[in-house]
Amino acid sequence: MSDSRLSLAVDAGLLPLPAAGRIAVFRPRAEADLSALPAVRVQVVQGFRPDHDAFAAQGYAVATEAEGDYAAAVVMLPRAREETQALIATACAHVPEGAPVAVDGLKTDGVDSLIRALRGRVALSEALAKAHGKIAVFRSPGPDAFADWQARPAEVAGFRTAPGVFSAGAVDRGSALLADALPERMTGSIADLGAGWGYLAARILARPEVREVHLIEAEKAALDCARRNVPDPRAHFHWADALRFRPATPFDHVVSNPPFHRGRAADPGLGAAFIRAAAGMLA
Repeated sequence: MSDSRLSLAVDAGLLPLPAAGRIAVFRPRAEADLSALPAVRVQVVQGFRPDHDAFAAQGYAVATEAEGDYAAAVVMLPRAREETQALIATACAHVPEGAPVAVDGLKTDGVDSLIRALRGRVALSEALAKAHGKIAVFRSPGPDAFADWQARPAEVAGFRTAPGVFSAGAVDRGSALLADALPERMTGSIADLGAGWGYLAARILARPEVREVHLIEAEKAALDCARRNVPDPRAHFHWADALRFRPATPFDHVVSNPPFHRGRAADPGLGAAFIRAAAGMLA
């Protein structure tokens, strides 16, 4: 067994694993070590396509949303506080009262502030610290104990967004600048790489000469918002990693406001990879 925070918590008895029943692991990144858990009983709940596919390739059961009941849950902190709170509310809603729920995350993802918030609501274990992060465990107080933390959709300039999606609280300035800079006349088939909740696609579809727009987005929650925000029949939606997506027919145009970061870490190479992927999709 490895010495990840999760493994150490299991070894120390901080996270007691139930003898039977499924164990939900919410939002683990591809590099997360789940070896401390019985793999045949784990269901990874992950809506980010690259991470989803990474765990599926390892043989784990994977879903984009919680499905049914679990005997225990592990919540691995995403970047956004509102999403973390919603995941904890979801975990408690899908385990029986008294079942163990672990929260594991990096300090840069706000694990210290989350632990402080939880201490005011539940009997939380001592936190085990390792590798710039912490893990702590509590017993679920019941399905409604975190009702005020449940996910609540928001609206931005008439568009639906969700906790944790990129630019959930406002139209991204880069996307707005790009939309204003696009040619007035665009024709044919167009791809929007990293389409998010659909702002750029909606702006593109305002042009009557556009035949179709393919929204390619790795985060399912964002794509679900885009389906609501872009009801135009010319829009086509793809839950896919933009770096791996291969169109059936090359596109006439590719539009993208690509990410230049992974989590909170700057990664210009990721944006460059989007540009290379876009070049490979063009007619």
